[in-house]
Amino acid sequence: MVDDASLADALWRAICYATVCQLHLRDNVMLQQPLAAAHVKEHPSGHWGTVPGAAWALSHIALAAGTLERDVDLMPLLGAGHAGVVQLSAAWVTGDLGKLRPDFAPDADGLRHLSRSFPDVEGLGAEVTPALPAGAFLGGRLGGCLPFAQGAALDAPGRVVVPVIGDGECETPTTSASWLAHRAPGRAAVLPVVHVNGFRMGGPSLLGGLDDSELHSYFAGLGWGTKIVRVRTGSLDEHADFHAALWDAMESALEDRPTAVVLRCIKGWTGPSALGDQTLLGTQALHKTPLTDPRTDPEHLSLLADWLASYQPSQLFDEEGRGQGPLAEAVTQVRWCSLPPAPSTRQGVSAGPKEDRGVSFTSAVSQVVREHATRGDVLLVSPDELDSNRLGELAGERWVHELLAEEVLLERLAGWTASGRRGLLVSYESFAPLLASGLVGHIKQRRLDGARGLPSLNLLLTSYGWNNVYTHGDPSLATALLGLAAPVVRVLTPADPARTAEALDEALDSVDRVNLVIAGKHSRTAHPTETLAEEQSRGLAVWPHLSDEDEPDLVIVTAGDIPAAVATQAAERVRERHECRVRVVNLHDLTVLGPPHVWPRGLGDREIEDYLGINAAVLVLTLGHPAAVWGLMAGRLRRPTDVIGWQEPGGPMPQRDLARTMGMDVAGVERAAGRLLACREVVR
Repeated sequence: MVDDASLADALWRAICYATVCQLHLRDNVMLQQPLAAAHVKEHPSGHWGTVPGAAWALSHIALAAGTLERDVDLMPLLGAGHAGVVQLSAAWVTGDLGKLRPDFAPDADGLRHLSRSFPDVEGLGAEVTPALPAGAFLGGRLGGCLPFAQGAALDAPGRVVVPVIGDGECETPTTSASWLAHRAPGRAAVLPVVHVNGFRMGGPSLLGGLDDSELHSYFAGLGWGTKIVRVRTGSLDEHADFHAALWDAMESALEDRPTAVVLRCIKGWTGPSALGDQTLLGTQALHKTPLTDPRTDPEHLSLLADWLASYQPSQLFDEEGRGQGPLAEAVTQVRWCSLPPAPSTRQGVSAGPKEDRGVSFTSAVSQVVREHATRGDVLLVSPDELDSNRLGELAGERWVHELLAEEVLLERLAGWTASGRRGLLVSYESFAPLLASGLVGHIKQRRLDGARGLPSLNLLLTSYGWNNVYTHGDPSLATALLGLAAPVVRVLTPADPARTAEALDEALDSVDRVNLVIAGKHSRTAHPTETLAEEQSRGLAVWPHLSDEDEPDLVIVTAGDIPAAVATQAAERVRERHECRVRVVNLHDLTVLGPPHVWPRGLGDREIEDYLGINAAVLVLTLGHPAAVWGLMAGRLRRPTDVIGWQEPGGPMPQRDLARTMGMDVAGVERAAGRLLACREVVR
């Protein structure tokens, strides 16, 4: 039997070899002929710098997982999106890619097809994908992999999650905060492999500038043990050292003694050391492939041939390109652990009467979340604001975590939901724009095979600018998400606590969505509930208690608790002052205003007439930016229309002055109604 170091070496060399093929070759992928210009791509492209270290880590993790008892899962995550080429190569070598796509079978024909397809691999792309091993975290932005791993491992006995993160990632605020955040309550067996090759994409890394003693001190101060392994040549002794460090760190993680393994290596090692008089090895020049023109430049072609041959492919593959010797044995030992979605069941939930949920924001939210928490799969996270958001009674629960770092919380929640569990992030609206990049990344991920059918990402924004000081007014997150025109997005704007309860209840059991619930913590107003079921199922409803029965002259559309309260006060005043028929329509889901070919709940032409009348003027009152509403409607209402919403004030002012300045008061609604009705008469 071949020793572990030799197995890891064979697997690592095979992954690196397949990667160099993907970057450069279109034929002769097993070097059965002398390499010629005709075998090379016209435009080689892709990222090389992270490949040798990421391939090294994946090889050892997958082999170690294969020797563990089946009640322990050792699950790798790739933090860098640019490591996608490594993921493709590893999955090709082990045959997992061929199972998904038979045209990429683990033989010479499969590698030839894969190399010709890269970087535009149909359905998979060139970056990390959730369809393949180690891809549960999509990447595409740096910094989220460590907290994602913490969420995936949280309260999951027997699961050790191994995020492979680079020294550049460690400069991001999200990763930096996550080391310390690991002290938060709850057990999470996370074993980070920190790939320190000394460089970010464009220059030397800060972490790479620390010596071993400084690295130990840095991690120790954050509460982490450290095992540092230096790899210079890829020798069997270096493989053995890393293998031992990984095992020790895994045992420490299972014993709740967090330990990071630091892989110190040279940027782009095993790649070309120089090109002409330019030094490549150990410089940022190896971030991407430096051999950009081997088809016409003899020096490039010669260096490429030597580079490929250095992995000794004839020892790894037989004439048909299938693994042989130590590689074949390694592949039989490899085990790729993944996140199995938890079973979805409502057993244990005892929902109280819905009419009992809506006394106040506090009681509505607390009751719904507690009901769902009885299933044991709920996580509620908040950036140290539960007390301020009038949810302080939840703060002591085992399934509630507070941490003053929104980006860390989002990624932790995403890791939690990636294993089939449900959760909610509660925050201030003004802080939430920090989450835009992370949410966009996860929306992208959930479009892909391997990430569908997961519980939704749910956010509750409980405090917004209309009731806050000057610095705490920014509804940009809702505007940004609506601007994506992504069908998975729902922006829910409940008008009162009872409707907030319904929104959260449905969101927590939904899948494949990003639900943004915007609900004021001050709200105690209760509107009639006779239309609540229609609002929940269709996303909007006419409020008959405020509406005339006949065809309206003016339709007031409300989105949120403050707009609903203002419309309630203004409807009769508008009716009397302008001698017109008024209809009030409450929006429970803002995306209803969008076109149905984009938004699942979007109103069709017939429904627009049913809800908004045939020719009536339309006035929309929204908590957010008017631009978001205009973007949704996009000229669909061919009638006089106006939107009253948030505008950035010129400076601090009292709440009443703020509402008056923006027109979000009775007088403002009356003025806007008058303008619209006058325009309507002109149009007639």
